[in-house]
Amino acid sequence: MITMTNVVKRFGTQTVLHEVSFNVEKGEIFGLLGPSGAGKTTIINILAKQLTADGGEASIGAQPFETGLMLEDDGLYSRLSCIQNLQLFTGIYGLPKDKADLALNAVGLDAAAKKAVNKLSQGMRKRLSIARAILHTPKILFLDEPTANLDPTTALGIHKLIMSLRDNGTTVFLTTHNMEEAVNLCNHVALLNKGKIVEYGIPKEICERHNSFKTIPDLESVFIKLTGTKSAEEVK
Repeated sequence: MITMTNVVKRFGTQTVLHEVSFNVEKGEIFGLLGPSGAGKTTIINILAKQLTADGGEASIGAQPFETGLMLEDDGLYSRLSCIQNLQLFTGIYGLPKDKADLALNAVGLDAAAKKAVNKLSQGMRKRLSIARAILHTPKILFLDEPTANLDPTTALGIHKLIMSLRDNGTTVFLTTHNMEEAVNLCNHVALLNKGKIVEYGIPKEICERHNSFKTIPDLESVFIKLTGTKSAEEVK
């Protein structure tokens, strides 16, 4: 469903992606893991056709209107209510207005439908951003660190939503620096550091490959071993 082959991206004289390659299968949750500044958002922007790669090939098995996108900058209209934000986008997509109600229901924001976005908690705002991304039932959903800075209970609710979307046939491309999140959600992961893929595969199998002491380490330990960072959240 998603393929990157030897993708290179430069900003001026700085190379931010170094021959990045991976594949994402239809109907899976794929995790791109790495610290802030590793190149995760750049990869999403290339796949979403918002940036052009300087080398290699990138393709997705869906048309632009068949993809959903949630980035760190959610682009929501703060003075409008939740339902008004979604109805604005149903108009852009040419969808029936009741799609907005269905999307709010899917993310558990029915009771906040008339609440202004600037009155929402951070977690509610992220759920609204996901609702907007799934309005048109996309084949592929890109989520850029959807649970960053959220409390565990709110994050768990978003995890359940992501798994539900996967179970209903959506291919989910998730970026995160939370290794536990990746293990719990993802079918396959790629570990990205300084614009390079340093490991790729099924989370448990990655851990087993680095099982030096006959005990399976966690994915965080593997990432630290491969990158020399103090933690997966270490900012580069």
